[in-house]
Amino acid sequence: MAEQKKLFLLDAMALIYRAFFALNKNPRINSKGLNTSAVLGFANTLFDVLKNEKPTHIAVCFDSHAPTVRHDDYSEYKANREAMPDDLSAALPYIHELIEAFNIPIFALDGYEADDIIGTLAKKAEQQGFKTYMMTSDKDFGQLVSENIFIYKPGRMGDKAQILGVKEVCDRFGIKRPEQVIDILGLWGDASDNIPGIPGVGEVTARKLLEEFDSVENLIENAHLIKNPKLKDKVIEHAQQALFSKQLATIILDVPVDLVPDQVIMEHPDEKRMQKLFDELEFRNFAKRVFTELSLNPPAKQAESISAQGSQNSGLLFPEEEETPVNKKTIKTVDHNYFSADNKEQRELLISKIVQAGFVCFDTETTGLDTSNNELVAMSFSFKPHEAWFVPVPSNYHEAAMLVAEFRTVFESEKITKIGQNMKFDIAVLKWYDMEVKGKLFDTMIAHYLLQPDMRHGMDLLAETYLNYKPIPIEQIIGVKGKNQLSMNLIPADDIKDYAAEDADITLQLKEIFEPTLDETNTRKLFDEIEMPLVPVLAAIEAEGVKIDTAALKEAASQLQTEIAILTTEIHELAGMEFNIASPKQLGEVLFDKLAISEKAKLTKTKQYSTGEEILIKLISKHPIIQKILDFRSLSKLKSTYVDALPLMVNQRTGRVHTSYNQAVAATGRLSSNNPNLQNIPVRTERGREIRKAFVPRNEKYILLSADYSQIELRIIAELSG
Repeated sequence: MAEQKKLFLLDAMALIYRAFFALNKNPRINSKGLNTSAVLGFANTLFDVLKNEKPTHIAVCFDSHAPTVRHDDYSEYKANREAMPDDLSAALPYIHELIEAFNIPIFALDGYEADDIIGTLAKKAEQQGFKTYMMTSDKDFGQLVSENIFIYKPGRMGDKAQILGVKEVCDRFGIKRPEQVIDILGLWGDASDNIPGIPGVGEVTARKLLEEFDSVENLIENAHLIKNPKLKDKVIEHAQQALFSKQLATIILDVPVDLVPDQVIMEHPDEKRMQKLFDELEFRNFAKRVFTELSLNPPAKQAESISAQGSQNSGLLFPEEEETPVNKKTIKTVDHNYFSADNKEQRELLISKIVQAGFVCFDTETTGLDTSNNELVAMSFSFKPHEAWFVPVPSNYHEAAMLVAEFRTVFESEKITKIGQNMKFDIAVLKWYDMEVKGKLFDTMIAHYLLQPDMRHGMDLLAETYLNYKPIPIEQIIGVKGKNQLSMNLIPADDIKDYAAEDADITLQLKEIFEPTLDETNTRKLFDEIEMPLVPVLAAIEAEGVKIDTAALKEAASQLQTEIAILTTEIHELAGMEFNIASPKQLGEVLFDKLAISEKAKLTKTKQYSTGEEILIKLISKHPIIQKILDFRSLSKLKSTYVDALPLMVNQRTGRVHTSYNQAVAATGRLSSNNPNLQNIPVRTERGREIRKAFVPRNEKYILLSADYSQIELRIIAELSG
């Protein structure tokens, strides 16, 4: 079989800006004072694509400096964008040189944006049998997606890249066809490009309008049918603005550029030119990575230079001697003083030092991640960078509680600031040992969530990103995840010491970086007045748990099983045969082969019929079996996810269900709930309301807590004792 032609089209400026701001929190500066953050970030993105995706053809598309046709039509187009930072502007010539050294062609044309060039090339490539991947984070490209054209969103901070096809784009915008992206942007506008849209129409309203009217043009033509009077007036008043906004959002597909396959083929890089550039930028580790993993051969002198200089200087990537990411500091390379406090005298000395300091970073080591079931194994404390104390805790609960009580003057002091990473967990653990954590709190996970909501916030990642330090992996202590992984309480205290102490030390160092940044980004008030006071509230709610009526759930399970059995019989009768309704393969064969409900049935990648909910809803009027199947799925999910599962989640110690509320997951600022997820129990259906009735108060009353949480109203209904 002929090799599939695989074309990658890179949206240069979108990727360069992304790289610059991702690394510029901890900028890479070479010995000449050049900020190389943008170059290194873009270089890594490019390298990852070449290594992992192995494109057969590739090109990079730039915006030109000249005004575009959109500026001719609308002078305010992109007028709200800030000027390019000087450091980024200075990096552009090096990025051009990097691309040319890789022998990758560059496209740019006065009067057109990179979007237009990519769109034109992608559509021409589709006609020539290419699979095309538009590498960008720009949502506008969704309008171009087809069966052979995809958006390729590079991964962030260790995450995998995302490939968005027709389904993903439609799901993201809540539309039927990718080309409706321009309609939805025409209605709600695009602040980043200064496209006005219709004032007061947001994403939700735009989606509903398109669901009913399909396009901006049809909406305007039938505006008199809009039921909401105010919305109808807005659409009529701003009809021309909506059409103009749609025009601005439309990617031009007839740019005068040609796609000549031989001109965009992935060539062998110019190794001498590449090495010269890497030397100038001082990308020694990146050079080693490129020449090694792409199986290139650096010139002899440069090869010696790479070998000799390997672990020097900054950068990302890989060192010579270790298997850790390149040039990352570790506990073996950084001077530190970690002490053990394994007797009462040493603990008293530690406590006096903490009281004297007036602040402390602390961490707990436990037998697991379930705060309502695990046991405390050790505590660690730090109040000076590169210095920490390790306190082993006895396995006997009463002895452990007595040891924890020695630290009451620390934990319950209002005068001592407490610092930690995911402090809700540690606070909840200590509650089981009759210890309340009081005083001012500083949680590095929450701080980073406010500073970079779209990133992940785990301590190891933060240490590598902001401190260029790789902590001891947990697998080194308890083994890899699986049946052979050990519990922390089975590990000798001496083997835990450095791991635990390092956690407190690194968290303290992260606090010193994040705290001033909160002030610089005007998020300090939100952090101090909303997020931090919420931490102990959530810890208290989680520890209290929720009581459920297991007898009521058992009865609900019986009723649901009866209804599911009735539906099963009805579905089999309508199908004219018995089959496994829960099997997508069997269901698809029944619907599309036997009953022939649709002549244009969609197939999955495995060549089976697609029977997802969104597919079935569109076919609901085609045959009465469809509604029955949807009802079957709804009841089956309720039964398995909640009615059957919730009683199994009752904690044996408390007789209650203990969920976990996550402050640092949803980028929008809302809380999420997991283990179990109590937020997704249906409220609008009769069955959902029946399940909710199974949650009962201990004291026959509910307390409603409200908080203004990141400008989103947060209501937590929690049952609290007394």
